[in-house]
Amino acid sequence: MMLRSVLAIGAHPDDIELGCGGTLAAHRAAGDAVTMLVVTGGQNGPGSTAGRRAEAEAAARNLDCLLRWGHLVDCAVTADAGTIAVIEKAIRDTEADVIYVHAPDDSHQDHRAVTAATLSAARHNRRVLHYRSPSTTRFEPTVYVDISAHLDRKIDALSCHRSQVENSAMVDPEVVAASARHFGAQARVRYAEAFTPARFVWDLAPVPQMPLLTGIPAYPARVPA
Repeated sequence: MMLRSVLAIGAHPDDIELGCGGTLAAHRAAGDAVTMLVVTGGQNGPGSTAGRRAEAEAAARNLDCLLRWGHLVDCAVTADAGTIAVIEKAIRDTEADVIYVHAPDDSHQDHRAVTAATLSAARHNRRVLHYRSPSTTRFEPTVYVDISAHLDRKIDALSCHRSQVENSAMVDPEVVAASARHFGAQARVRYAEAFTPARFVWDLAPVPQMPLLTGIPAYPARVPA
């Protein structure tokens, strides 16, 4: 079995868990290495920066993922060379072959900037998938991940972000479960997370050929009528 290196990128603490937390749990269950890159400290959201950092660290532990910080400022992210360099370094350090990031059509400027920077930084990567955020404005998914066995893990990770759960209906566990059920219905499973691919290369391993036994014909001999 070929294990993957996964990099999930979000502009703010809790973005990744909302968008693809169940998928990351599924990756870890499959043995894949998973790193979460949070680009800003969420300085302009509810709660203190130190508190949000502690919440993000607890959520990453819950998902059994590594956590990296981009150290940029909330609501001031641009898709400039500095932001691209932060993401390029994370891709290089993790040797990521699967990348998850915000959908490009989003009403939050940080989400749009992080997506644009990621598409530049990941221009040589073969698998880049966009996840939906509560502020996403247009989203037409074609790729789904069955998270039926991992929805509870996703909700537990989100519950670590107490400052957000207490102040935002978007992080309400019932809303999160309803969204997973909605995408699950589209995917013909119980619960799912949905993605739009910026690029997705499906590597199909060659099917091993069964050796022919000496003296036995490749096809059954035809019996005379």
